[in-house]
Amino acid sequence: MTAPHVIRVLLVDDQPLLRSGFRALLDLEDDIEVVAEAGDGAEGLALARQHVPDVALVDIRMPRVDGIETTRRIAADPALAGVHVVILTNYGMDAYVLDALRAGAAGFLVKDVLPEDFLHAVRVAARGDALLAPSITRRLIDRYVSQPALPATDSALCLEELTSREREAVALVARGLANDEIADRMVITPLTAKTHINRAMTKLRARDRAQLVVLAYESGLVTPGSRRAGPDLPGPASYRHRVRGPASRGA
Repeated sequence: MTAPHVIRVLLVDDQPLLRSGFRALLDLEDDIEVVAEAGDGAEGLALARQHVPDVALVDIRMPRVDGIETTRRIAADPALAGVHVVILTNYGMDAYVLDALRAGAAGFLVKDVLPEDFLHAVRVAARGDALLAPSITRRLIDRYVSQPALPATDSALCLEELTSREREAVALVARGLANDEIADRMVITPLTAKTHINRAMTKLRARDRAQLVVLAYESGLVTPGSRRAGPDLPGPASYRHRVRGPASRGA
């Protein structure tokens, strides 16, 4: 009988008390193993290269090398392509959210997250799914709303490489739909929906679904509150980049 996969986690935070608390919670789970801890980004990067974890939980503000730069270096290292970075943040850190997603973060968790949501989030991230806490998603959308329209970007030009169905699938991902919901909306199978999303990620060079969401907004494919991705799209309140509820199938 094949042994269940154990999710290997790296903790990177400059506050020892927080690291201890997260580790104590993770150590209670049979399918999760904390392989190392680091007190800053430079040490975290070295340990990531040494242990190659499935998930790196990284504080956004640290001495020497901060969480955004740590994420950027992990994402740029081919040897760490399988490492999914989840940024640990506090409320009021909105200015860093978009930068971290652009750097390659798979998502965010606020540090006062409930224990069960924290554990679920680690499993979701290990699976490669986008992970944005609802409160952060809402404020990220608001930030886009407040910004003036942007000129054409490289992202917009890359969208020209997508088929119409791939563009539709990307827009639905940006609206927060899971693969089975995208399949229902497009009247295709979940496997075909997943294929459209994976091909779009490859063409756009998106590391994961979180970056796909950012690209969709930056390119203008989706605008907050619009219905450009198809009829009867859910509004921002229906976004499902969340840590609560059963895990959905990822791309």
